[in-house]
Amino acid sequence: MITIISGTNRHDSMTLRIANLYFKLLSERAENVQLLSLENKQVWERGPEMLELEKNLLIPAQKFVFIMPEYNASFPGILKLMLDNSDVKKCWWYKKAILVGISDGRAGNLRGIEHMTAILHYLKVHVHYNKMLISKVNEEMNKEGALLKPETEKVINQQIEEFLKF
Repeated sequence: MITIISGTNRHDSMTLRIANLYFKLLSERAENVQLLSLENKQVWERGPEMLELEKNLLIPAQKFVFIMPEYNASFPGILKLMLDNSDVKKCWWYKKAILVGISDGRAGNLRGIEHMTAILHYLKVHVHYNKMLISKVNEEMNKEGALLKPETEKVINQQIEEFLKF
């Protein structure tokens, strides 16, 4: 199972649009692809909803796609809360991940990607070297979730193909 995590709880986010794109592209190539949006999810405590997410989307997954917007030169706290409130050994140890950073600025959340890489390494997750940085995301994707630049679609597809072989 592959679980795609839309790493923000912000309503109607560009992060979720990118996550839906990855879901579509991965579902065309692999079986059992799931999407976890943190919007309206109570992951700030180890309560019933968090336990259900673990059971259905985190523990069974062998691979993860983290889609992360830039928040204060890092990534959203809600994503960190989800990691902190999960059963680390069952959810993360020795699994694989790719990282996708998005921002409306120039760096595509490079600092957040570096920060998350360090955290995932601490959690014993194998992070694929091809980290996607999508800068000026509002110029890359429209409100309907369609990519506007063929070059971006090409590098996303390349990342996905490498990830499936990883």
